[in-house]
Order: sequence, then C-alpha cells, then structure tokens
Amino acid sequence: MGNTVSCCVSPNGSPKLPRQVERLEDYQINTDLSDDTGPYLQHISDREVPDDLAVESNPSDHARASTIFLSKSQTDVRDRRKSNHINHVSECATDSVLWLCLHTVETSCCKLIKCWSFPKVSPGLLSKKYSSCSTIFIDDSTVSQPNLKSTIKCVTLAIYYHIKNRDSNRSLDIFDEKMHPLSREQVPDDYSRTDPEHKLIYRFVRTLFSAAQLTAECAIVTLVYLERLLTYAELDICPCNWKRIVLGAILLASKVWDDQAVWNVDYCQILKDITVEDMNEMERHFLELLQFNINVPASVYAKYYFDLRSLADDNNLSFPLEPLSNERAQKLEAISRLCEDKYKDLSRVAMRRSFSADNLVGIRRSNAVLS
Repeated sequence: MGNTVSCCVSPNGSPKLPRQVERLEDYQINTDLSDDTGPYLQHISDREVPDDLAVESNPSDHARASTIFLSKSQTDVRDRRKSNHINHVSECATDSVLWLCLHTVETSCCKLIKCWSFPKVSPGLLSKKYSSCSTIFIDDSTVSQPNLKSTIKCVTLAIYYHIKNRDSNRSLDIFDEKMHPLSREQVPDDYSRTDPEHKLIYRFVRTLFSAAQLTAECAIVTLVYLERLLTYAELDICPCNWKRIVLGAILLASKVWDDQAVWNVDYCQILKDITVEDMNEMERHFLELLQFNINVPASVYAKYYFDLRSLADDNNLSFPLEPLSNERAQKLEAISRLCEDKYKDLSRVAMRRSFSADNLVGIRRSNAVLS
C-alpha cells in the first residue's frame, strides 16, 4: 500500500491580506476635469444612454429593437390587407349572385356568362415559381451576398415609407435642397409639400449605385446610417431633404464599407452641378450628427437585411428565383464540404485540447502519490 504525502500550511505563515477599505471613496477617481487640466475628450461609450432607453431610441445600434421603417410600413400594409379582404368578399358575393341567376334564369344564361365577374389575379401570383422534380428554384440573395437590384428596391421602399409616414417636418439647413440644390434646375415651389414616389427614389439611388459601382451591402448600411441620423439628430426625412440625406448616407456608407471607397469628387462627376466643398460640408455635418458612430455590428446588419425581406414580402417585391444549374450545385456542394471540413477541424482541436488537459491533470495526480 503506497504512502501518501500531505502538505499542510500553517495559518500563521500565510501572507496577510491588506486591510479592507472601509469607504468606497478611497478608491474612486475624480473624473471631473477642470479647464485648467487641458482638453478632455469624452469617450463614445460614456455618452451612451442606458440599455433600456437605448433599445427604444436607437434601433440602429441594437439588434433586439425593431427597425423604424418596418414599423412605419405596417400601417399601410394593414390598410392594404383590409381593403383586399373587403374586395375579395365583395367579389365572392357578386359571384354567388351570378351563380344563382344562372341556375334560376336559364333563358338569359348567355347574357350572364358575358357579364360574369371573375376574381382578379395578382400578376405576382402568376409569376411565382415552384420547384419540381426536374427543376429546383433557389434564391441567390443571402446576408453576405444580397441581390443588388432587389436590395435597392427594398431600401428605397423603406425610405418611401419614412417620408410618407413621417411624424413632422423637422430638418436642418444643410440638408435642405432649396438652400443647397443638387442641380442647376430651379427647385419647384411645392418641393417641400409633394411626397416623392417610390419610382423617383429608386431611380435616384440606382443612378448613384450604378455610376459608383457600389454593392448591395452598402445599400443596407446606407439605411442603417439614415435611421441612425434620424434618431440621433431627431430629424424627419421629408420632401425637402430626402435627396441630400440619402446622398450623405450613401457617401458615408461607401467609404466605411467598400474597400475601394468613392471620393467626394467622384460624386461630383455623377451630380454635375454639386461642388466638392458642398459635399465635404455635408459629410462633416453628417458625421457630427452621428456623433462619429459609424460602427455597424453584424447583428444589426443582419436584422436590417431580414426586415427588408419582410418588407419585400408585405409589398409583393419578390427576390428573383433562378433555376439550380449544375455549376451552381457544384458551388453549393463545395461550400458545404468546406464548412464541414472546418467543423471537423474545430472538433479535432477541441478534442485534442480536452485530451491534453486530462493528461495534465493525470500527471499532477501521479506526482502526488509515492509508491
């Protein structure tokens, strides 16, 4: 039977712990700096509001909060669904009456057939594609690689709902198109009262993205910056400022997101009548109103992407479905195999670390036993 060695440590030999501080003020650091100590720049984390308030007031910073554009669009979606339901009930009632007439009045059957009212079929329903045994349709738009055209349509639709369902007309002079026009054409007198249509907003954004060769991810970040500006500066995007606010958000998103950023002078080549000085001033004001917070967490980006997908479904803006080709199937198989290999490698590393830890514990135990 082996003898075990035990190690005893005397309580008197243990090092004495320092005396506990009775007052918390002894360890507090005075952060109130006077003007004599020099300039003091407050960190951005110190300016953040508590989490409970931040989630409600800053949805562009927190993944749990609902996006503003989605909540603004719900009013129109509910009204549209209610109207469609009423029309559907009315059409069903009309069809029932005509059906009864056909069976009761046989002599006027031909006339009734001519005036028969069939339910209206939405064009979107006719264009839907369904997978079959021979053909599989897939949606190529993903979080990491969204479809450019569909994403721009959804982003501009979100801007449209921001303008249409705005709370007021709070704005700043730097974004007013009358004070800072984007073209030499005279701004109409009713520029601040007429809401732009979705097609007009889409053409404006599409022109900038096509000329600057921006990506779909940049469009999502543009929407994040736009809602962050409206929240931080307590502004409303309205007919008088929507072009300059969207332009400032695109300008900032292209510099932060894209590896090859577009310079301000490049936008002057797209918008011929705007000056570089005006672009620089607008960018500076945009950053100051954002409190220089240009960080977009991955969770916030994903939230905006999926909320845009929900907005597309509510407005019958379907993302394009393409048939699964052999080349696309091979790419998906390669990606799947790559992810599976990475998972196996991580599992091996985890198992190896677990074995090494168990061996280390076993060695320590064996050294404590003397045969």
